[in-house]
Amino acid sequence: MTVPPATTTVLLEDSARRERAKARFYVLCQSLGWGGFLALNLVFFAAFPEGSAADPRPRGHIVAQIVMVTALGLLVTHYTRPFLARWGWKNLGWRALTPRLFATAAVQSAVWSGVGFSYSFAVKAITGVPWTAKYSPTLLFTISWVQGMFLLCGWLCVYFFYHLFDRYNRLQIEQLRLAAHVKEAELRALKSQVNPHFIFNSLNSLRALIDENPARARQAVTQLANLLRYSLQSAQSETVPFEDELRVVNDYLALEQVRHEERLRVRLDIDPDTLGLAVPPLLLQTLVENAVKYGISTRPEGGEIVIIARCEDGQLHLQVINPGELSVAGGPTKGATAAASTGLGLKNAAERLRMFFGDRARLQLRAESDARVVAEVFIPVQLTRV
Repeated sequence: MTVPPATTTVLLEDSARRERAKARFYVLCQSLGWGGFLALNLVFFAAFPEGSAADPRPRGHIVAQIVMVTALGLLVTHYTRPFLARWGWKNLGWRALTPRLFATAAVQSAVWSGVGFSYSFAVKAITGVPWTAKYSPTLLFTISWVQGMFLLCGWLCVYFFYHLFDRYNRLQIEQLRLAAHVKEAELRALKSQVNPHFIFNSLNSLRALIDENPARARQAVTQLANLLRYSLQSAQSETVPFEDELRVVNDYLALEQVRHEERLRVRLDIDPDTLGLAVPPLLLQTLVENAVKYGISTRPEGGEIVIIARCEDGQLHLQVINPGELSVAGGPTKGATAAASTGLGLKNAAERLRMFFGDRARLQLRAESDARVVAEVFIPVQLTRV
């Protein structure tokens, strides 16, 4: 499916925004993490001065070394990230990642401890301060290396946990986008089924006029042209104003009245407040077409079609009433839904409502006691305003 340029621009802007947010979050975490590490070491140094009493260096030198070691840890972790991205480790599973994680932490800690001890030896050599610790440099380096490896292993775990969560989040977003594309494709497929069904029925109504009444036939051609134009234009829209839908239905009924003459009678009961609301295109047309086909065409005496539109309890309530009996699978049934009807148009209308509004909208058929069938549609008003 080809994504429209406007949609592509939005997706690119969204990706760029997410990358900037990730960069800011990384800087914040690094600042808080290593800032907390520095503060913790300085607090321990101030609270337990006897721990460094054997070190003859001035206290300022020791504080400088603590700051240097912290800054070095930040640099080691920061410049490890490009290698992790280049090697593709962010996409690995935990079984393959775990040994790599420990190996990376060991190398990071070796660099961190090696540079730190080199700095300490260099300072002592320059200042002429002798080595006064009761443990050998090798043992102290090993202890520092092991401690650093645990600390950096924790950093790497947090880092990869974050990217695992980010990858899962991006997967969810892609699934939602794919579902939206599938929904759009299904809607277009449903519209492609509705429109030819509607056009062919309208042409059948026009055919009888050509020889009997040329003047009326010309008027009917104009009405049919309006129907076709509306059908083509509305196929590009998810919703249309109810007023436009009602105008097209009037044109359709005018064509049908030419064929059925006095057998088809129409009564409208429309609340003016409903005209500014929006409905899925060809929804009312489908209900009226079904009413003419099954309530008028099959009855020698014809009947009356009533169209009612109301705003009730936060919903747009549409009713199309026609004479007849509701029969599903050869037997009388009350309260049958549109999904059980054998009409393709009603099935498509019910499916489109489900895809647009989910469980918040419904289309149903029910039989009344006075031999009438009522097709009803309920649509949330807050979702349908133009």
